[in-house]
Amino acid sequence: MFNGVLIDKDDGGYQVKLTAIDEAQLPQGDVTVRVAHSTLNYKDALAITNKGPIVRSFPMVPGVDLAGTVEHSSDPDFSPGDRVLLNGWGVGEGHWGGLAQKARVQGKWLIPLPTAFSTEQAMAIGTAGYTAMLAVMALERNGVTPDKGEVLVTGANGGVGSFSIAILARLGYRVVASTGRLSEADYLKRLGAAEIIDRATLAEPGRPLAKERWAGAIDSVGSHTLANICASTRYWGTVAACGLAQGMDFPASVAPFILRGVTLAGIDSVMRPREDRIRAWDRLAKDLDPAALALITHPIGLSDVIETAHRLMAGEVRGRVVVDTQR
Repeated sequence: MFNGVLIDKDDGGYQVKLTAIDEAQLPQGDVTVRVAHSTLNYKDALAITNKGPIVRSFPMVPGVDLAGTVEHSSDPDFSPGDRVLLNGWGVGEGHWGGLAQKARVQGKWLIPLPTAFSTEQAMAIGTAGYTAMLAVMALERNGVTPDKGEVLVTGANGGVGSFSIAILARLGYRVVASTGRLSEADYLKRLGAAEIIDRATLAEPGRPLAKERWAGAIDSVGSHTLANICASTRYWGTVAACGLAQGMDFPASVAPFILRGVTLAGIDSVMRPREDRIRAWDRLAKDLDPAALALITHPIGLSDVIETAHRLMAGEVRGRVVVDTQR
């Protein structure tokens, strides 16, 4: 038996509880992992609070991230005792995820845990930091270098936003952070933001083409915000889109793309090939200041997950929530 957060749905409705789970209930997979740490992402909070159609089958253990040690393996790439991590691949949605003390998954979903990180540090980074690194790499591939100008980061107080600021600042970019919580300006500046702007300046319908400002941008908001970013991106700039906090719509014009050569780069972290994952985590080990983790991370125990999920949905949690499965 092991403890885990379990979501179920029956005639009594949608139910979420922390409960003891029999190992025999674990889904099929060729690697069993003793989970040391997981995370509480926005997607996990949506699932736990039933605020979005995240869970595709019941019962379900949520948690799109996990890090721990291999217990059993029939995958030749992994052996008992190996330290591993997992981000995405639909765990916590269609396959039991990381918010439990054990997980059984496909070996092809796992990568070795970089030696630079403990399981706690890896989960402090989690999908959010890994996605931020993929976005930074997309800007780099398209020639957005620090000398080209300012880079905008939206949703700055969230996990992806926080890591994007920290990574970009360490690489020498001048970062402008957009947030709806201006009271957190000191936190964002400590991460490396040079300037803070109110998200309201980007959130309303705007012009098809605006004054050029951004050499690049990392956007986790979508909707009018993303449209306005594209409209004000400089010639040959790149916008990396990785979220939809404001909405899934994109009420934009083709003008920035055909008149300024702007690139809109979509960032998918869920189904990314293993090679890309390893490359991104190697970069995180090199380009993320470990001191930033202490600023970004909010540690909790497994017993705190459900209550914290509701607080996250209410906008009361900043940065990254790391879950110690033994607490």
